[in-house]
Amino acid sequence: MSAPLVRLFTQPNFAWTDIRREEEPHPRHYLAHLLLLALIPAVCLFIGTTQVGWSLAVGENVRLSTASALQLSVLLYVTIVAGVAIIGGFIRWMSRSFDARPTLNQCIGFAAYTVTPVFLAGIAGLYPSRWLAILVLGAASIYSTFLLFVGLPTFMHERKEQGLLYSACVWGVGLLVLVTMLVSMILLWFNVLIPEYLRTTVS
Repeated sequence: MSAPLVRLFTQPNFAWTDIRREEEPHPRHYLAHLLLLALIPAVCLFIGTTQVGWSLAVGENVRLSTASALQLSVLLYVTIVAGVAIIGGFIRWMSRSFDARPTLNQCIGFAAYTVTPVFLAGIAGLYPSRWLAILVLGAASIYSTFLLFVGLPTFMHERKEQGLLYSACVWGVGLLVLVTMLVSMILLWFNVLIPEYLRTTVS
């Protein structure tokens, strides 16, 4: 795990300064971070839904077939990467209303690092549970929101007052984009790909 990534959880203010410094000579350094960490929820969900499963009734275990789980994982991975890229595009578009003039790479990179806690929360997919998912994703979302409000003024070289307003706009648009894309993904998976469930009796 890279030093800036560790510092996002230990010293977020300094982490954003380090990330911006790395971005200047390497505008696409965020790509490895985005493409690799987005694999965490996709791979963990595949393992959890095929090897562990979940219970809908006492004495019954439900799992996904390998093909269905693979479809879900690929869809989730593509949705995550595309969602981060789209949010980055909106960040750049909204910058016209503020003093910042970031590049598209900077905006996508900022979005990718901001949602890092959500990527890591994907580990919870190893044990499919509605309440565990709500708890872990809720905590990750709160910390991502904190990173957004702390990091955007620093990363975009904005004044604090404008940075907070900019952050609030990004938060609202980002939430809308992610919810829309995830709901669309789930509807596609359920209604077009049609998942195959494997049910077993647990004694």
